Amino acid sequence: MTLFVYSRNWVEGEVRFLFCIFNSKFQIVCQMLIYLLILCILWLTAIIKSILFWVYLWQLKEYHIGRFVDHFRTAKGRDLLFNKRAIIKFLMILSFYFNPLVVFALSPLIYLAESGKVVYSLSRKRILKPAFTPKVVFIILLSVLTELAIVFFSFGFIENKVWLSIFFFPLFLLVSDLIIPLLVSAIAILLKPITYFSAKRLLAKAAEKRNQFKDLIVIGITGSYGKTSTKEILHLILSEKFKVLKTQKHINAEVGIAKTILDNLRPEHQILIAEIGAYNVGKIKEVCQAIKPKIGILTGINEQHMATFGSQENISKAKHEIFECPPPDGIKIEKGNLEIKAENIIENKENVFFKINGIDFNINMLGKHNIDNVLLAAECARKLGMNLEDIAKACSKIKDNRIIKRDPVVIDNSYSANPTGTIADIEYLKLYNGKKAVVMPCLIELGKASKDVHKKIGRKLNEVASTAIITTRDCFEEIKKEFPAAIFSEDPEKIGDYLKGSDVILVEGRVSKNILNKICQ
Repeated sequence: MTLFVYSRNWVEGEVRFLFCIFNSKFQIVCQMLIYLLILCILWLTAIIKSILFWVYLWQLKEYHIGRFVDHFRTAKGRDLLFNKRAIIKFLMILSFYFNPLVVFALSPLIYLAESGKVVYSLSRKRILKPAFTPKVVFIILLSVLTELAIVFFSFGFIENKVWLSIFFFPLFLLVSDLIIPLLVSAIAILLKPITYFSAKRLLAKAAEKRNQFKDLIVIGITGSYGKTSTKEILHLILSEKFKVLKTQKHINAEVGIAKTILDNLRPEHQILIAEIGAYNVGKIKEVCQAIKPKIGILTGINEQHMATFGSQENISKAKHEIFECPPPDGIKIEKGNLEIKAENIIENKENVFFKINGIDFNINMLGKHNIDNVLLAAECARKLGMNLEDIAKACSKIKDNRIIKRDPVVIDNSYSANPTGTIADIEYLKLYNGKKAVVMPCLIELGKASKDVHKKIGRKLNEVASTAIITTRDCFEEIKKEFPAAIFSEDPEKIGDYLKGSDVILVEGRVSKNILNKICQ
């Protein structure tokens, strides 16, 4: 209250001074209205971009509170809260006590700079925005309306003296701007009970529809890594003999699985392949109770998502839920317990050759570690009556499009990364001669295993690579201790310079499009 009274008295004095300068109140009112109009347009542009980003981040983390919070344990996450613009705005708010005209004068400049950056980002298609689902649109609209309401009702705080409110107006804009992360997060969290029951209802409806297909064979695939690859390989094999429906791309959450059943399952389908992911114990079991898989496939377990599971034991427990509710004639398929194995393995740069029970397999995939996924899929196909000759013929149609440039060779594995896959991808580089480079961020959501995992990655880099560009700071020091040639950089131009002379470049994990585009020039 003391701050408000002091600032108000200060502002009243300044307004009287301005009235002395101008010949009439009309002139100052016109100038103030122009000032407010420009400031509001610039502010609205800036806050809409900010709201889009924070909704994008929540959507990226699948509205999972644990994953969202864990993001702020990373260097980039901390930068979101303590960046230069946020600090400047906070200092401006504090300066209002000493000199309100500083805020009045600098606010348009701050928002002009931010609006200019928005326009530039739009022109370069660099705006981070979410996929516009109904839920996302609702959160965005509610956030924008709440921001406008905060600013509108703040006028009433100054006892109906409009001219005084004008001087406080930039302060209200700055405060409402800084609370956007809290506002969007509060809305996302408050919607969780609604989305939770909506997901339950959707899964229940999917279960009802699934129960209508008595002869449908459901295959559930889970694991810390290799789920999507195994699903795609299995779909390719089984489609030679059966009418098969699968969950699309990397969809593995309960809502996506339920929508696949509700929207796409038809009487002609004989098999449904569902990739099932989870971040908590109990989720896979819940999905399995709804879709009732006859065959469960567990690809493998590592430290991925330990930050949300809490421990390796919880990860293992959660993944093994795929086997907890099979029918009496259910089938369990797990890496390490297969009836078939690969022999006479020959690994080339773009192909892997091997035999299973004397049958030749020629797989167009990068790295012999992919054989595990083929074996899991082949074992499942055999359980469904396919012979190895037909399975091998189907596998010959696999196309791996990760080599996106030939001179130098650029391997794009930038969708995601996990500890096992990252180390295997680096090992694959041994097939190449010359200078080998790896560009990658540190892995996330590894919890207490993070440092040990990155030391292992550093040791593997030391065996194979000539250089490594690490694009995030979180566990860079752990990598560098094991691989002194590692370099930290987020700058696409500098990264391009560091990679000059490289014969093969592996892009591993989620690097920015700007970096990937620079590498591919």
